[in-house]
Amino acid sequence: MAVLNRLSALAVKSATEGKHYDGGGLILRVAANGTARWVYRFRVHGRQREMGLGSRGAVSLANARAERDRWRALIAQGHDPIRQREKEAREQAMERPTLETVALSCFEARKATLKGGGKAGRWLSPLTLHVLPKLGKTPIEDVTQNDIRDALHPIWKDKAETARKAINRLGLVMKHGAAMGLGVDLQATMKAKELLGAQEHKVKHIGAMPWVEVPAFYASLDDGGTVAECLRFIILTVGSRSGPPRNARWSDIDLDARVWTVPGEAMKGQKGKTPDFRVPLSDEAMALLERVKPMARDGLVFPSPRKGCISDMATGMMMRRAGLEYRPHGFRSSFRDWAEHIAADFLTSEMSLAHTVGGKVERAYRRDDLLEKRRVLLQRWADHCAGRGGAVVLNIAGEG
Repeated sequence: MAVLNRLSALAVKSATEGKHYDGGGLILRVAANGTARWVYRFRVHGRQREMGLGSRGAVSLANARAERDRWRALIAQGHDPIRQREKEAREQAMERPTLETVALSCFEARKATLKGGGKAGRWLSPLTLHVLPKLGKTPIEDVTQNDIRDALHPIWKDKAETARKAINRLGLVMKHGAAMGLGVDLQATMKAKELLGAQEHKVKHIGAMPWVEVPAFYASLDDGGTVAECLRFIILTVGSRSGPPRNARWSDIDLDARVWTVPGEAMKGQKGKTPDFRVPLSDEAMALLERVKPMARDGLVFPSPRKGCISDMATGMMMRRAGLEYRPHGFRSSFRDWAEHIAADFLTSEMSLAHTVGGKVERAYRRDDLLEKRRVLLQRWADHCAGRGGAVVLNIAGEG
């Protein structure tokens, strides 16, 4: 019969490097650096296995023996202690949902309101990168303002915008937990903000090319490749931002009517609440579409060489290779400054940018999307971009 309880409390406290056996499979394993952990070695179903029981500092000799005796009794009944412990952990997690579990549930509940159904993962990313690695396994009912402060402190000042998104979305997760009937602290995020202090928020505007420089840049995009043509299309159709042009499909383009209809879900705004947006196509845009027809694949106007559409990184990289600090999205600002310079009608230019103009009542009575007025304005913009807007350039020099 195996001899049990060989060790004493003093022997455990003074144990040096090596293995110290208490009997019945209980071992105190001490490393060279002095750290010591309890290990239970057993045989079940013909296999020898080991499971950790905790560190010497956290688990006393008496508690380690109690754990050993518990698992020995379980083995006598034909059960594997490791599998049993995993099962108990799963059951406990179901009884007390973790922050990670509730965060995923919250995300699923909100997906219908997110652009693209949340497939890009941007809603969750501030949490998965900066909160869940530290607090994800903690029962959400145990999460306090101090936990949140400690998780976000490293990025609170250096990555202010990311930290702001993380704490705001964490607040939504806590509300979701409360809706599930869990005893969460709904004020935890607010109290964490107080502990973290004020942020030095610096707004970084997207680099926009001055409108007078656009014709020269537009002319430089003459390699005939998909990325260059897509960048030209972004410049010409400024109302749709850079995402929709890259994802443009031939099925959304009416060449006879000279109109490209951008689906509402592709526009900036909440899914299901943004209407489709009609973009009038200038002569320059129509000629561009004729050029790229042979490149079409899978219904995409600007397909990637590998799969899907070309990426935002590709168009931005083309500008960086040209030695520019500007970004594709910035051409919307270029257009707006140009429209102001030529004294274009404010409503027409704002609606060309797909901006919301006026209050709810005013918009309710305005049924027209000003397609034809926008067509005239975008034709003038296209002429400018293609170097045919000389009169505008003369005006800046005081000669027009």
